[in-house]
Amino acid sequence: MIKKYVKSFLTGEKVILRKITKEDYESFSNVEDVMESRLLMNDGIPFPPTEADHEKFLGEISSEKDDYMFAIELKDEKVFIGTIAVYLVNWKNGTCHVGVSIGPDFQEKGYGTDAMKVLLDFIFNYMNVNKVKLQVFGYNQRAIGSYEKCGFQLEGTFREELFRFGKYHDILVMGLLRKDWEETLV
Repeated sequence: MIKKYVKSFLTGEKVILRKITKEDYESFSNVEDVMESRLLMNDGIPFPPTEADHEKFLGEISSEKDDYMFAIELKDEKVFIGTIAVYLVNWKNGTCHVGVSIGPDFQEKGYGTDAMKVLLDFIFNYMNVNKVKLQVFGYNQRAIGSYEKCGFQLEGTFREELFRFGKYHDILVMGLLRKDWEETLV
């Protein structure tokens, strides 16, 4: 009975969130090294990253006791398609940040939205956090739409904060309160 519960603990309709292992490093590199993906991130990994850059990044994430990074795996096919993370957890104020990265071949199929819903369930029910925050580039309409489906609301804008494609872009700050998330469950 307990094994069955643990297996379904971080399972959505389409994806499973699980611990990242060393066996995932190559798949992680394949997802993260795509130029389209790199342009949607601001994680401090240089481009083009080396294998050592990825290993250092994953090692640092997994060593932080208040940061959680999960592999996103297709539920039926057991294929690594990206990562999703909780970081900057503020236990005193009940807040945290989240981020997600899905490989280009797996975008626009609902996997990111499903993964975020699974992660939000984990955050609100097991971490006892009151507010989840994220930042998204203003031009990343696919991600914004996905976050809105999960209940996130626009809270602010860092105007012309990011330089990409030869011009400056806004970074949007979005947030989701526990009470608003609970309303989406009814």
